[in-house]
Amino acid sequence: MTRVTFLHPDLGIGGAERLVVDAALALKKNGHDVNFVTTHHDPEHCFSETKDGTIPVTVVGNWLPRHILGRFYALCAYIRMIYAASYIIFCDHRPEVVFCDLVSVCIPVLRLRIPYVVFYCHHPDQLLSQRGGYGKQLYRMPLDYLEEITTGMAHKVFVNSIYTGNVFKDTFKRLQIEPEVLYPSINTDFFDKTRIVSIERVLDRKLPDDSIILLSINRYERKKNLSLAIEALAELEKLLTKDIYKRVYLIMAGGYDKRVEENVEYHLELIGLADELHVTDKVMFLRSPSDIDKVSILHHCKIVIYTPPNEHFGIVPLEAMYVGKPVIAHKSGGPMESIVSEETGFLVDLSGEAFASKIAFLITNPSRIEEFGRSGKDRFLTTFSFAAFSAQLNKAINDLTDKKID
Repeated sequence: MTRVTFLHPDLGIGGAERLVVDAALALKKNGHDVNFVTTHHDPEHCFSETKDGTIPVTVVGNWLPRHILGRFYALCAYIRMIYAASYIIFCDHRPEVVFCDLVSVCIPVLRLRIPYVVFYCHHPDQLLSQRGGYGKQLYRMPLDYLEEITTGMAHKVFVNSIYTGNVFKDTFKRLQIEPEVLYPSINTDFFDKTRIVSIERVLDRKLPDDSIILLSINRYERKKNLSLAIEALAELEKLLTKDIYKRVYLIMAGGYDKRVEENVEYHLELIGLADELHVTDKVMFLRSPSDIDKVSILHHCKIVIYTPPNEHFGIVPLEAMYVGKPVIAHKSGGPMESIVSEETGFLVDLSGEAFASKIAFLITNPSRIEEFGRSGKDRFLTTFSFAAFSAQLNKAINDLTDKKID
């Protein structure tokens, strides 16, 4: 048994958080002693496994600022993670392995007393930062350099897709590292054991029995391009008969943190867009739905719409495929590795018209919805199963602690 601590900056709700929670569950099932250390954990905005005691969570450094006068978010995140890493190296039950992600600057601190450090690169942080003027570039320059150098100090580096692996090598040119692809999976046990609740209970709204439900799941962030789903819904009116279109509804579900100004603003922008396109009565917004509610709406929907361009990987297509739903996504990034176009869903151009065209095709050809759903489930079980994810991660940890990797 190996003591493994997962160090994550903000243990809320999102794809990165789902990945590390699933990684912890996988190692726990393989007999390892796992826990989380984080700088923020809100019991009202988290995954159930971190709330119900399945995986112990310790919060440190939450008193440190997340920003300074609305700026310097990255610098503050670095300071908070260094503080959390310092806690780990001086705690009574020091782990043998620390699995960290998102922020690499803590790795040199961890290496002072931790035998093995694993880093999971969802995407280089410097590419997620919006470029600004000369002052912003000067501010980012040392942070970007630190990200590259400290990432190279990990004993093992994972990436979430071949796409991200290529971006990693193009970005961190100083590093002579070949990161290993560890595709995310989902906790299928939870999906299998979850009691599906009615759509009326989830939405607190009655829908007609013959409703055709489209589903978008993503955080309320502009880079997720959620407006595209609403635009596609409006475009559908031109492609479907009136009788069919009136049965179509769109659920917009996703992580929402009232502390994050963008979440609040973007949610309001999307409400405004729905009103502008005259589809307000067809769009329902769910903010940070519970795990049970999310699984339930996946089961109740007909088609999943995945709108982000150049997504690093994307966990939602896997969740959709596991419950047998076709996925329509932009033909870029991770979805090009998870979705087989015209077999498990469609990969399309980034426009409301392109998404609407494929949605209309599936709605008017319901047998293809069932066919794509079965193919998606088969693909998930073959390539992205939790068992495969668990076995690969467990082997990596055992290889490290057996000193098979330098």
